[in-house]
Amino acid sequence: MFDLNNLINALSSLPGIGKKSASRISQFLLKNKQNAIEIANTIKITVETIFFCSICGNFTTTEPCDLCSAADRDDSMLCVIEDSRDLQAIEETGYYKGRYHILMGYINPLEGVGPEKLRIKELLKRIETSSFSEILIATNPTTEGEATFLYLTNILSRYNIKISRIATGIPMGGSLEYADKLTLGKAIQRKHYL
Repeated sequence: MFDLNNLINALSSLPGIGKKSASRISQFLLKNKQNAIEIANTIKITVETIFFCSICGNFTTTEPCDLCSAADRDDSMLCVIEDSRDLQAIEETGYYKGRYHILMGYINPLEGVGPEKLRIKELLKRIETSSFSEILIATNPTTEGEATFLYLTNILSRYNIKISRIATGIPMGGSLEYADKLTLGKAIQRKHYL
């Protein structure tokens, strides 16, 4: 039998939504049924029409995505990031004009996420079939981000490509998604080479 707890449980499965927030949202939706229907329809259309770009891994409605098909991007630079939120944060700075590669996560052995679960094979294929002269690794400055960075630098060392790391300015334990534009922009400008 379906009851309010089903909705509360479904909403509390979302990141950042606990039981209390899910309960408040559920009550709001039930009191505002037209809003609830519009939200449900928007979610349905979104999940049916948006997919991952086969090149960079970003969310898109076209293949390839707008960034991968843009002629004005720098084809010599490739920025490797954890997820699409990081891409949005970097794009908002206006400082980076190269290409992107989204790993779809980071190495985290405690949660069973090893390199094989990330888009690293796709990254290597792109490097082998493109003419990148520099790879900017912009993983988050967390323990998992650092582990991913170290793994990537190890496997990318066999290529004759300059490898750089996003510079300091982003606090350790922080997230690119929550950094202000100026801090993130300066961090990109001040990257250091390995």
